[in-house]
Amino acid sequence: MNSSKHTELANHAWSVADLLRGDYKQSDYGKVILPFTVLRRLECVLEPTRQKVAETAAIYEDQEIDGDHFLRRASGHSFYNKSALTLKKIAADPQNMAKNLTVYVGSFSENATDVLDKFEFAQQIKKLDAAGLLYKVVGKFTDLDLRPEIVPNHNMGYIFEELIRRFAEQSNETAGEHFTPREVIKLMVNLLIAPDGDALSVPGVVRTVMDPACGTGGMLSAAEEHIRALNPDATVEVYGQELNPESWAICRSDLMIKGQYPENIAFGNSFSDPGQKRGEKFDYLLANPPFGVEWKKVKEEVEYEHRNLGDAGRFGAGLPRINDGSLLFLQHMISMMKPVDVNGGGGSRIAIVFNGSPLFTGAAGSGESEIRRWILENDWLEAIVALPDQLFYNTGISTYFWILTNRKDAQHKGKVVLLDARDQWVKMRKSLGDKRKELGDGENGKPNHIADITRLYGDAVAAAADAEHPLHSKVKVFDNSAFGYQRITVERPLKLRFELTEETLGALEASKVFQKLPNASVLLDAFESTNVRSWATKSEAWVALKDAAVAAGTTWPTGAPFNKALRDSVGVRDPEGEVQKIKGQSEPDSELRDYENVPLGEAVEEYLKREVHPHVPEAWIDHTKTKIGYEIPFTRHFYVYEPPRPLTDIDAELKELEAEIQALLGEVTE
Repeated sequence: MNSSKHTELANHAWSVADLLRGDYKQSDYGKVILPFTVLRRLECVLEPTRQKVAETAAIYEDQEIDGDHFLRRASGHSFYNKSALTLKKIAADPQNMAKNLTVYVGSFSENATDVLDKFEFAQQIKKLDAAGLLYKVVGKFTDLDLRPEIVPNHNMGYIFEELIRRFAEQSNETAGEHFTPREVIKLMVNLLIAPDGDALSVPGVVRTVMDPACGTGGMLSAAEEHIRALNPDATVEVYGQELNPESWAICRSDLMIKGQYPENIAFGNSFSDPGQKRGEKFDYLLANPPFGVEWKKVKEEVEYEHRNLGDAGRFGAGLPRINDGSLLFLQHMISMMKPVDVNGGGGSRIAIVFNGSPLFTGAAGSGESEIRRWILENDWLEAIVALPDQLFYNTGISTYFWILTNRKDAQHKGKVVLLDARDQWVKMRKSLGDKRKELGDGENGKPNHIADITRLYGDAVAAAADAEHPLHSKVKVFDNSAFGYQRITVERPLKLRFELTEETLGALEASKVFQKLPNASVLLDAFESTNVRSWATKSEAWVALKDAAVAAGTTWPTGAPFNKALRDSVGVRDPEGEVQKIKGQSEPDSELRDYENVPLGEAVEEYLKREVHPHVPEAWIDHTKTKIGYEIPFTRHFYVYEPPRPLTDIDAELKELEAEIQALLGEVTE
């Protein structure tokens, strides 16, 4: 089926919006159109075995035996409908339409009614009936031909995605929260599965695929299709979880129709209520989690697991900032990787879509940095692929594939591949939301970017090592440790001179420690009466101030708090001042404190001598504050310097523009 056909069918379904206008808000059109489309699709799929199911249902109707197993077998699917009703029969009886439609929906097997319940379909039936619209809406969908031989499952996915996109536009949501562009999925699945091509061709192979943010199930379907294309006899079991009820229902119905197990698609939040059993593992995991979405709603559950389970839980490595849960998804997926056995078998592969933030957000010691450190030090990160911007429906920003595995081959062990595919795109004829670019697939005269990137990914290590390779500049390979650094704290001594001025005395008077002294006012008057008001050293200043106190007939306060308050008030920073000491050691000046990132493995003292001491000879490193951090500065590694244009060229262009302006002005004044 070509794209115009599935667009035509989507238009037919969406034409119901014209009937709903006035009685429904635009943002609620999808609440009617989506469930009716699912219902019609289920009906069309069950049509060939409808009579057989009805006969089987009649046999077990009055028996105590649960006929569910026999009804599934009769339908040829994992779901069925026991009723003799159809949408066409329901439309033929307008007087009893609401009643019959409710009976019809209730006659589906439990897994199918669960799907329709997530759309709150019963409420929509009542609302449509009360508005006098039920007859017209049902009539529209009886004419929609969604038989599998006319609309294969793959194309049905396109229709649902088109409807969701329109629904999102009307309700001011983002379609990208529910599905990912198909060409992006295809590339992602290629990079995830392609390295396992030989293993997947083995007869009787069984593979499990998991998407913890599965939306309408596009990624799961693409992964299954890719594996079956390599081996038609392979057994592929797909699993997922989705928070949006409409997307969950569509994904689950798709699995029912394809003969998969719809129970494998869990509903709920992957962080607080993971749908899979703890300890359940999968061969392949892939996801496009929402970008920059906060996890405040599940903060309590996530922090509890981090704090109490540690490495035995999912989030032991660290917690990212509250406004972006992307790296929580990745930790969740890593927890579901299969372990590698002693013979090198087992293991898993992961592909996830991120924006640029997880590459570098968070300083050394932060949650994000610790998560990156955990991944790199365990040698799980295989590659990062930079994609073109304006590729997704809900954002125009640059995005990246992260590919991870716990069973790297020999040439990838201890290494990370960075692949720059930002120039691999063609402009779309018509924009869809923020999506203005697409990856070419070699069809309709487009270049085959997907195949080219997949090929380069497979040759990445060789291409990076061969300066003569035509795509050498697009690939770089680094040791894991290249992304690590030591965050050192460089201190400089606190240097002060001491003086009594209106400002320093005011600071002393405002000090809480000084205000608590019983003789505070006497001391202040004594200090103000001194003749000498400036000293080079602390000892000179203290002798003079003590003498002033004695002369005023008052006592000098004892204790470290007073001495600190006095020094902080009358001490003035001065590059030529006296170095302050604490227990014989130079006291650091917090205002001159600086931080440096030193590559992991480099001696920090050598770095200090080479980079800092030529400018500040008295600086030192506070080793107690050194932290290890990890970041992946992708764009920096692919930056190409472009020299500015010569001034002569700029000057010539300005003169040319001036001449054009003069000519235009001359035409106006003629």
